[in-house]
Amino acid sequence: MNVDGVPYRSIWVNGDGISVDVIDQTRLPHAFEIMNLKTLDDACVAIRDMVVRGAPLIGATAAFGFYLALRHDASDRGMQTAYDLLYATRPTAVNLRWALDRMHQTVRRLEPEERAARAYAEAGAIAALDVETNQGIGRFGLVLIESIAMKKKPGETINILTHCNAGWLATVDWGTATAPIYMAHDAGIPIHVWVDETRPRNQGASLTAWELGHHGVPHSLVVDNAGGHLMQHGLVDLCLVGSDRTTRSGDVCNKIGTYLKALAANDNDVPFYVCLPSTTIDWTISDGRAEIPIEQRDGSEVSQVIGKTSDGQIAAVAIAPDGTPVVNYAFDVTPARLISGLITESGIADANERSLGHAFPKFSARPG
Repeated sequence: MNVDGVPYRSIWVNGDGISVDVIDQTRLPHAFEIMNLKTLDDACVAIRDMVVRGAPLIGATAAFGFYLALRHDASDRGMQTAYDLLYATRPTAVNLRWALDRMHQTVRRLEPEERAARAYAEAGAIAALDVETNQGIGRFGLVLIESIAMKKKPGETINILTHCNAGWLATVDWGTATAPIYMAHDAGIPIHVWVDETRPRNQGASLTAWELGHHGVPHSLVVDNAGGHLMQHGLVDLCLVGSDRTTRSGDVCNKIGTYLKALAANDNDVPFYVCLPSTTIDWTISDGRAEIPIEQRDGSEVSQVIGKTSDGQIAAVAIAPDGTPVVNYAFDVTPARLISGLITESGIADANERSLGHAFPKFSARPG
């Protein structure tokens, strides 16, 4: 996608042909900076500290981190250490495990001296697959937006509400929830996006607003709790969100606050769709509320806000009394009954095991 007219992806191989570059998302929206990853430790820090985030991008970064690890130690022990360290960085996003399993299975039977080169190619293939997948999500989501547009008056704006950042910054390119938005905008359909600020970390305000603005998509930033009000007053035609993990039964784990948006959408008859690649489906679990581990992050994400001061400095500002106890749940689970459909690279599926199994028979047939 575009940054000041220049096409970027969120992760790419550096010009040296060895190391990997990523956009440092902790510096956005106030500074656009690139971080270079040379080692396994660099990749672990990037994932853990949310320099990169979003389930698909976490998976791609883990794949490249696995490759970087094998450049320094391609033994069986080195390979297992790399797997374990990368897997421990973020417990919720299933793409992380998927990418590491694919990398491990690809290289484990090779001789140690062959592993790094093969891992490099496989990490590149995982990144390319993510772009292709998101384009598929975008095309199926575009049909949905076109259908809504046909029901409105010609030229009338389609208002879409999204939550957190499921944009190209959360993937390698295009995004999940934003892919249909970008395609509709590029096709000339009048689009306006309500951007939830998405506390904590404000990834809607800092990331979604940033990327939509750079691509020229009309949007407005709103506080998280405004979504229900907007829906009550007919100002939302469609909700599009992403997913960090989806069960085989259609429950969706996503950024904290997604569940509340789904409840409001259900109460106001607003279509609520989740955009996700098949790699985000965890076929081993059925009950999202009981079986998905919910990451609890540092309380400073809640008690502080990072922003730009009037003199241009980027600083963390306390918004709660010193010493206030904080609980910081990073995700919640939206039950399948509240979801209008799951937009995937294979089409739009109902949020249930039968429909997902029909869309992805190869994966659903795997033993749990």
